[in-house]
Amino acid sequence: MSAPSHTSWFEGVTPYQWRVLFVAWLGWVFDSMDATIYAIVLHPALHDLLHAGPGGPPVSDGDIGWYGGIIFSIFLIGWAIGGVLFGVAADYFGRTKTLIVTILVYAVFTGLAALSETWWHLALYRFLTALGVGGEWAAGASIVAEVWPEEKRAKAAGILQSAWAVGFFLAAAFNLLLSGYGWRILFVVGVAPALVALLVRLWVKEPERWVKAHAQEIQSGSLRGVKLPELFRGDLLRPTLVGFGLAFVAVFGLWGATNWTATLVRRLPDMKGLDAATVATNVSYAIMWLNAGALAGYLSFGPLADRFGRRPVFALMCVGAWWCCRSSSWSRARTNRCCCCSPCWGFSTMGSSAGFPFISRSSIPPASARRARVFASTPAACWPQSGRFSPATWSNRSGAWGGRRARSR
Repeated sequence: MSAPSHTSWFEGVTPYQWRVLFVAWLGWVFDSMDATIYAIVLHPALHDLLHAGPGGPPVSDGDIGWYGGIIFSIFLIGWAIGGVLFGVAADYFGRTKTLIVTILVYAVFTGLAALSETWWHLALYRFLTALGVGGEWAAGASIVAEVWPEEKRAKAAGILQSAWAVGFFLAAAFNLLLSGYGWRILFVVGVAPALVALLVRLWVKEPERWVKAHAQEIQSGSLRGVKLPELFRGDLLRPTLVGFGLAFVAVFGLWGATNWTATLVRRLPDMKGLDAATVATNVSYAIMWLNAGALAGYLSFGPLADRFGRRPVFALMCVGAWWCCRSSSWSRARTNRCCCCSPCWGFSTMGSSAGFPFISRSSIPPASARRARVFASTPAACWPQSGRFSPATWSNRSGAWGGRRARSR
């Protein structure tokens, strides 16, 4: 008897399918990079934009946390709106066309943010950037889902999710390399993704599945998508509510924890009195360590879920994210100790975020899954990022409390 052959999971994937995944992955990388740039430059940018000039009152950390949280909230609301609007556009006008437009939108408005003169200028540019970020997320995922074989789609989704960690890492790397040139240069770098739109135009065609379905809808006169109210009827109600809860936890944890990391590091006692370039270097290293763990979390969720089950692994990562978030204030407020905690923090937080699409995909019919995921993610995106219960407040209090603990030992 001949021994059974063990084939690789990617055997049979065509070069075109790899090309589509690469282009969508690259779009997500820059999507993530542009979304993260603001988190990295939040403190110096708002210090400049809120400064009243010579003789004016100094800008406090509380002011930066408040206005920074407002801009974060505006960005996330724009992300939710963009996901819905461009998701509908992708259904009606095509995935490829929508992907090109969304990439151009977030690239152009990220670059224009460098021209901001007041905090509300920056808020406006971040809102317009977020429209493209949310739309690109939906269009890129749709193209990969419709081009890749169904039995290999989960693995492709895991690879696609890893783009977020790479984008975070890339933003931190640019901050490290350009730390001596001010915060505006990072927004200028954010224009680079516009080149990806050219690759999409040259390399990616509309998915055959969408072309055939669109043609049939036109012929039958039934060109319509799944309406939002349908998610709350019949068999879709329970999975929609479950997805709502899971997405809230994953998205709120992801944005509430990781995107205030730069602010937390800047608040640590051993950062006081250092020059801006040195602080930026420490922030970059912390974010790089965070996303080294995040990349592992993204890529490992699929294999771990195959081995132990999706729900147990998702629950374990949520518990790990909670523990790591609490432990950030137990590090005795030293940058090196925060860097040591960061990979575990990124692994758990990003891993739980990566797990949500896997779970929702298995519990919601394919025709409704994308709109359900966008809807479910919206409340967490709209959760205020400023005020008493905001991640900004937790970040500032965590740094301050850690500082008191360090001084008391």
